[in-house]
Amino acid sequence: MGTAVQTEATQAALTAMKGFTSPLWPIRYKPLPDELLSSWLVRLAHGHGLKVQTFCNLIFGNRLQVWNRDVDRLAPQWLVDELSLRTGTPIATAYGTTLRVYEGLLYQRFSASGALSWIQTLKMYHRKREGFGLQYCCACLADGPQPYFRKAWRLAFNTICVKHQCMRHDRCPQCGASVAFHRMDMGRGGLFEFESLAACHVCQFNLCDALCEPVVSYDAQATAWLEQLCSPLMDTDESKVAAIGLDVLRVMHHLAGLLTSRYQTVTLREHLCAQLGIEDIPMTHGRVSIEARPLAERHHLVQLVAWLMVDLEPRLFRAWRSKAVRYNHLLKDFDEEPQFYAQIVAGFSDWRRG
Repeated sequence: MGTAVQTEATQAALTAMKGFTSPLWPIRYKPLPDELLSSWLVRLAHGHGLKVQTFCNLIFGNRLQVWNRDVDRLAPQWLVDELSLRTGTPIATAYGTTLRVYEGLLYQRFSASGALSWIQTLKMYHRKREGFGLQYCCACLADGPQPYFRKAWRLAFNTICVKHQCMRHDRCPQCGASVAFHRMDMGRGGLFEFESLAACHVCQFNLCDALCEPVVSYDAQATAWLEQLCSPLMDTDESKVAAIGLDVLRVMHHLAGLLTSRYQTVTLREHLCAQLGIEDIPMTHGRVSIEARPLAERHHLVQLVAWLMVDLEPRLFRAWRSKAVRYNHLLKDFDEEPQFYAQIVAGFSDWRRG
């Protein structure tokens, strides 16, 4: 499409939207199953023949910025309410595209800043994403009439696709860029043609064509346990996600923190690798949460945690007896620890036992 034609098409789209008297937009796509708010918003912009930034400026004005924040996490009310109104989408369905729906299910309480347990960080810098906080399954992207991005792909422990029995990706396999589909029309002038959301915003590689890699498994039981944990995330019914159990996820998160502890007396990761007969992998240095780690590191950690959780009491007891972790570290910085975990750890408190 030439520049002049593109400009005419854009102007026509702008005129149509400005002159539309109904509260409903000409194009009013509904959210797809488990679709992220950002994915839905980009589809709406391109459906109207507009670039993402042009569309957002037209609808929300220059004062209300959308893309300089983690919009899926923060989900400002003015944004979600407007999309609900203009597309005729029930308000509960519209809010169901945001990561706020996981409050009380995967993390205890929502916070606009700081870490949220299991919600991957994007490391926003202006409109850029310097982190790899959005995963994808290339086979899922290729399924159906159009690619789109899911909420469950923002969860740090969800490193495998249960449906396609493959590993997820967290970047473009061709150029290594993070997934940022809202930037795919930036810097491309009037020659831009609206492409699939699966196109890399840097090199235009089709993420659907990424290699479908088999699941990396350290232990069959641990992998099955992890798959059982991830399976409810594929359902749009949040009540099934609740079946995972917040207490289980809290214990998992605490153990994942111990696996990357900087204390010299905590060698739990090395102990578990020895128990499984596997090699440890290099980890990002510094105080890095599991939500900020790349896919390979997260999958390594959740496999080790899953192996512990399959038979938690005897395996954690063995680690304690081997001095891979001390009693005080098992409870350190763990506020309101679940009762089942507290009871297990209480049995390790007397070092003279055994």
